[in-house]
Amino acid sequence: MKTENILSLISRLILGIVFIFSGFVKGVDPMGSTYKFTDYFNAVNLGFLEPFALVLAITLAAVEFIIGVSLLFRFRYHLAVWAVLVFMSFFTIITFILALTNPVSDCGCFGDAIIMTNWQTFFKNLILIPFVLHIFWFRALHQDSFKPLFSWLALMVFILVFLGIEFHACRHLPLLDFRPYSVGTYIPAKMSMPEGALQDEFKTFLYYEKNGTVEEFTEDNFPWEDTTWTYMDSKHILVKKGYEPPIHDFTIVDETNTDITSTLLSDEGYSFLLVAAHLGDADTYAMNYASRLAAWCGQAGHSFYCTTASGEQEIEKIRQTLDPAFGFHTTDEITLKTIVRANPGLLLLREGTILAKWHYRDFPELEDFDDILPFLMTANRIASENRVLRFFIVLFLLISVGLHLFLPSGNRDK
Repeated sequence: MKTENILSLISRLILGIVFIFSGFVKGVDPMGSTYKFTDYFNAVNLGFLEPFALVLAITLAAVEFIIGVSLLFRFRYHLAVWAVLVFMSFFTIITFILALTNPVSDCGCFGDAIIMTNWQTFFKNLILIPFVLHIFWFRALHQDSFKPLFSWLALMVFILVFLGIEFHACRHLPLLDFRPYSVGTYIPAKMSMPEGALQDEFKTFLYYEKNGTVEEFTEDNFPWEDTTWTYMDSKHILVKKGYEPPIHDFTIVDETNTDITSTLLSDEGYSFLLVAAHLGDADTYAMNYASRLAAWCGQAGHSFYCTTASGEQEIEKIRQTLDPAFGFHTTDEITLKTIVRANPGLLLLREGTILAKWHYRDFPELEDFDDILPFLMTANRIASENRVLRFFIVLFLLISVGLHLFLPSGNRDK
């Protein structure tokens, strides 16, 4: 095999796997990408595009996934090569601009599976560009693995299946949860700093005034012995980022402005946590259900909390229209959107461990909880998520082998 053919194979495999992975991790959680698009739009004063964030998130994930599939299996190969060239050229320029301006710290290119800064994303694209250029330059040496009709049909099947995964994730919870609040998580452990972990390093600048002139000093040379200088101000600049726990902003405050986070996380009984980032947009039926669930918890001896980022006006409106059997607690909006991709969503905790999560479309019937709680095991959901991932990987391997080994040779191009 010629050297250029070997390099083309390596380039095709690397690009195909990266694009499939990137599209898949975004596709199983399109709401995460939607929030990321919204953050970018607001950061660059393009808030009017916010209504299109979900459509863009779904489309971007699907395009990446299909480009990866096309490259890996050589479905409409020349079209895929052009697509990856245009895609990478555009996003390399975009990521360079984002790296310079840094409007949002986390790029979101690999969803929540791999967190990367804008500079890391830009350098990742630079690493991939030579592979893109190679397969583009030698594209004439390689043809489609299958005839056009079969290739288009296969791509349509992949698109429909992938869109089905995205549609399911929008209406329910993601099949795979890469966030720090996944089922089975012991929250206090992810909030703690490991022994010996690096701390943030700051450089402090001190400003002193003398004879009408303000000068800048550091902690090493400020005039602490000279009383003719008058202290004016100080500034702290982060020079080296230290370790940051996966969960660093989980705080729940009640209506008296009391932090009840430790109370929730140390509760030895079952605690239900209703997460409604915006009460005004929360599903009405689900909020009525939550009120009935809170009343049931009171009778059964369980705890119930409702957390929201809504202001007092929205809270008061819900009180007047719903007269809920629960109070309201305040939590950061980004935290709530990270905890569960639903408005509202429901968590079940015990001693700080997340036992279960539900989208409001999947809330169990109240009478079922008597059976659910005793048999609800953390490992069952974790094993279920692992099975989903293993199934996806095995399915791709089987399809790949089947297409290249077991498909009748008449379906291939000569």
